[in-house]
Amino acid sequence: MSDHEIYMTRCLILAQRGLGYVAPNPMVGAVIVYNGKIIGEGYHQKYGDPHAEVNAINSVADHELLKKATLYVNLEPCAHWGKTPPCADLIIEKQIPHVVIGCKDVFEEVNGRGIAKLNDAEIKVETGILEKESLEMNRQFFVSNQKKRPYIILKWAQTADGFLAREDHSSKWISNAYSRLLSHRWRAEEAAIMVGTNTAIYDNPQLSSRDMKTKNPVRIIIDKTGKIPDTHHVCDGSQQTLIFTSLLKPSKENLDFVQIDFDENHFPENILIYLYNIGIQSVIIEGGAKLLQTFTAKNLWDEARVFTAKDVVFRKGVLVPDLKNEPVKSIDILNDRLSFYSNL
Repeated sequence: MSDHEIYMTRCLILAQRGLGYVAPNPMVGAVIVYNGKIIGEGYHQKYGDPHAEVNAINSVADHELLKKATLYVNLEPCAHWGKTPPCADLIIEKQIPHVVIGCKDVFEEVNGRGIAKLNDAEIKVETGILEKESLEMNRQFFVSNQKKRPYIILKWAQTADGFLAREDHSSKWISNAYSRLLSHRWRAEEAAIMVGTNTAIYDNPQLSSRDMKTKNPVRIIIDKTGKIPDTHHVCDGSQQTLIFTSLLKPSKENLDFVQIDFDENHFPENILIYLYNIGIQSVIIEGGAKLLQTFTAKNLWDEARVFTAKDVVFRKGVLVPDLKNEPVKSIDILNDRLSFYSNL
């Protein structure tokens, strides 16, 4: 591994600390190296707070050393004013002579402008260091900006013989407790979680991150004809919730009813457009079968995470969605097999 790759790996490790806190911004880490030693580092900690480059520069004790240092960052420095000033301007101001970048930023306000600004200031710029890893880390950010919709993760648990639930919906848990804990962690990492009407009614889920003791995702519920009782968890106002419906209903605190067209030519695309426009960058879809099948049939998904309980058999019930892709990776969690699928 080259020195560039070693320092970029450190950037990626730092960036990961912002998972679940910086969206819709990307996760970014920065490292400043002088004479073969790290003299400063930082990462983007929270949406609206200073970016990684700012935190790294501020961590350097002697700013005179910046004029002889190299700054490593896994994503192209921003060149525009957002909630914070442009990082490219700060790099130029501090006269950092060498910048090494993991990958280019596809956000339309940046998209090469940060690199161009550094080049214009006669700063040496190198790009594409651990590019694949840098793109993978922020895949939600890149897909959302490129496809103008949220990054979509399908998630479900199934029996060994391929069922999501019993016919009477009496089976609440299929996967084991450790698998469910992992699911709660995923909820904390993504912007939103979506379920359909039957899942909301029969399972009465909270759709929170629960034991993770961190932020909860925005709950997104599909309830075309208003069947979900007001007494169910998704209507309790305990976390931000959007209920998409064909009805005109007044919103309440933390509970917004959004009237949309449910025509098959416009559903679920209308929901994705709405979510993208309000800044929802990623969505976990947890069911039920009809909703999952709607997204797979329209090829509106980016990855799937499927738990298979190897010792649970129903013999009949609600069949799993039709997912033609082969898993890219599988791991065992006690008696569950977790398989990851990609549609990128």
